[in-house]
Amino acid sequence: MEIEIGRGKKARRAYGFDDIAIVPSRRTRDAEDVDIGWKLGPYLIELPLVASAMDGVVSPATAIQLGRLGALGVLNLEGLWARYADADAILEEIAGLPPETATQRMQEIYSAPIDADLMAQRVREINAAGVITAASLTPQRVRDHWEGLVAAGLDVLVIQGTVVSAEHVSRSVEPLNLKEFIAGVGIPCVVGGCASYQTALHLMRTGAAGVLVGVGPGAACTTRGVLGVGVPQATAIADAAAARVQHLLETGQYVNVIADGGMRTGGDIAKAIACGSDAVMIGSPLARAHEAPGRGTHWGMATFHPTLPRGARVRTQQVATLEQVLLGPANENDGTLNLMGALRTSMATCGYETIHEFQKAEIMVAPSLQTEGKKLQREQGIGMSR
Repeated sequence: MEIEIGRGKKARRAYGFDDIAIVPSRRTRDAEDVDIGWKLGPYLIELPLVASAMDGVVSPATAIQLGRLGALGVLNLEGLWARYADADAILEEIAGLPPETATQRMQEIYSAPIDADLMAQRVREINAAGVITAASLTPQRVRDHWEGLVAAGLDVLVIQGTVVSAEHVSRSVEPLNLKEFIAGVGIPCVVGGCASYQTALHLMRTGAAGVLVGVGPGAACTTRGVLGVGVPQATAIADAAAARVQHLLETGQYVNVIADGGMRTGGDIAKAIACGSDAVMIGSPLARAHEAPGRGTHWGMATFHPTLPRGARVRTQQVATLEQVLLGPANENDGTLNLMGALRTSMATCGYETIHEFQKAEIMVAPSLQTEGKKLQREQGIGMSR
């Protein structure tokens, strides 16, 4: 239903994860019987979790560990790992920067040139460990580097920007034709971000294996403030899921919807799946792992933009191992650890056995979900109020 903003403008109401709740069905089942696996191109992935291509979250080492745990880590091949042979020393410097100078110093750090040989070396390093090797490039650079990366052993290419469209217009350069490009790459491509039905549908028509849904919801992202652009995630995912249905009717091809950002807890991830996503891409929850390369800090891909930064270096506490964050056991009660165990339990509680079944779960608008009956938690700063 449209709401009148003024006489000349109407708008849809949109919802975030905190605005909705999953409604239990008439059936329950054992969590051990729940299958949360998904398929990306020819690859069967055990956990519906993709680690964001953020330098403070994914290094070659953490990409390997994530793969061994059953998830998928995406390395940013325009980040520190492709600019510096000793990226760890740079990460340590960034972690120690005071807030008032962090953005300016990071702009200087990221002005170092990208090294194509170093990019290929990072890909070979991950590939040699025997896990699915995934990495990201922006549309502006992907044509220059993809062949060398595929030759080095890249399995999944993520073409990612703040907003990626299938109809970019430019008077100065020849835009990337996503449909032609993806047809010639020979490996599964994931593209995004997007936040609307029409954009998601057009990206699906390019032949992508997956579409990233999310513009500005991440903990380190400031796009919504800097540009005023974005759609709350629950609505954005549901719209993209509707586009997936339309594309399936048109072509018979199923395209994965990957919710990108805005999730902190297992409950948020469960809501993303229930809204229609096949998997989630997260960064901030993984930055809390002891193994995360950011040393308690992380930042997005546009944080260091040379003229218009759209992100912040944010601090978090490293409280658990990567395995505990993903698979438990949890020693906190706020839903930030054992994320995949929480998803399994949510699905089991509602009676669903697979991701595709859970996408059909009933959703309810529930603005009081986070506060109803939680007075003591709020007063004491524990549980859901942390």
